[in-house]
Amino acid sequence: MWEEIVPLGYQGSHQRVRACFREKRLSPGPVTARPPSPRVVAGWILRRPETLTETEPLRLKAALVHYPELNALTGHVRSIGQMLTERQGERLPQWLDAVRRDELGLYTLAAGIDRDQDAVILGPTLLWSSGVVEGRVYRIRMLKRRMFGRSGFALLRKRVQLYS
Repeated sequence: MWEEIVPLGYQGSHQRVRACFREKRLSPGPVTARPPSPRVVAGWILRRPETLTETEPLRLKAALVHYPELNALTGHVRSIGQMLTERQGERLPQWLDAVRRDELGLYTLAAGIDRDQDAVILGPTLLWSSGVVEGRVYRIRMLKRRMFGRSGFALLRKRVQLYS
């Protein structure tokens, strides 16, 4: 190699060329970017597309090219997200049919939704929510756990009143 590059203007020594090739020979394979972890890809799929940074949509597209089944899954996740945010619970039966047709392994999710489909449809459709009540129940349970089963209802009542 040294004999070929000297006529082209190379002024270095033979040992310099030899050291360069030895370095190349001993180095590990080509440097490539690490693939994203499943958790990172799930984060890209679950977030709204407009909230992704500049490079994340490109990396998500690359992941979807390598794993075509993720493409269908992304469509299902985004459509149910839109359904929930826009309060379109009546579209749920069509969504469940599409999930079952794609055979992505979401059978248990579909079966769970089918068990109480009326409530699941009404959840995003109705304007009122029981979230405030659930929050209060969670707070009372937390206070009760802190007491470690000591004392009775009177003390729990007093703590709930003082905590409010």
